[in-house]
Amino acid sequence: MPAWVCVTCGVQQSDSAEPPAGCPICQDERQYVGWEGQQWTTMADIARDHANDLREEEPDLLGIGMEPKYAIGQRALLVRTPEGNVLWDCTSLVDDAAREQVERAGGIEAICMSHPHFYGVCVEWADAFDARILIPSADQQWIQRPSPRVQLWDDEVNPVPGVTVARIGGHFDGAAVLHWPAGAGGRGALLTGDTITVVQDRDWVSFMWSYPNLIPLDEATVEHIARQVERFSFDRVYGGWWGRVVVKDGPAAIRRSADRYIARLRGEASAS
Repeated sequence: MPAWVCVTCGVQQSDSAEPPAGCPICQDERQYVGWEGQQWTTMADIARDHANDLREEEPDLLGIGMEPKYAIGQRALLVRTPEGNVLWDCTSLVDDAAREQVERAGGIEAICMSHPHFYGVCVEWADAFDARILIPSADQQWIQRPSPRVQLWDDEVNPVPGVTVARIGGHFDGAAVLHWPAGAGGRGALLTGDTITVVQDRDWVSFMWSYPNLIPLDEATVEHIARQVERFSFDRVYGGWWGRVVVKDGPAAIRRSADRYIARLRGEASAS
């Protein structure tokens, strides 16, 4: 039986002879059902006209996207460490070329995601590399394809020694970031998906309850997110799409962005 993939969000659902009636992730107000209604496909069908696209973002950081762009269009990131590799976020396809290249890069020890919109075909990735899938307990309800590989965690977890994934909330209750101290030439990198999203002006980031439906977050939550990441030392911020990177002074970018956001919520002119 196929494991169905939602065409709009690209998240794989449970195996069944018939597709589900609807995708809970897209029916939630943070996402949307496509204009043509709920549509389903399978990873095998996606592979007919899509391929994984792998690019080096920096030493020991491999970007994994899809060509042409599929569903939400995010790219995943493979963090390479001496203690094992961590896949951050997932795409909707695992093809042979990607499997071979990731295997040459050292495989995958654990898979962690920023939030449910980027779960993709995480079970397929985990099965291909005998990896653990680490999902925060706060987002357990959003797991669409259960697997014995899934391990739940609460506020912070170390998928491999030296790498920390922390729940910071906001976009989802379990929305998370990954701190990679060895990134950016040892200055540290923060991988955020769109828990903290890097915007077109890459000196800034932003925060939302729903990006496609433009539903903002409240002042207290934005301040909480900004404070939650202050405990980490980093220079670079990697968002969820190709090129969405704050290349330097990441902590300052997050703080001034939070301050600007809060100022606008209050109806005040921002310092920028």
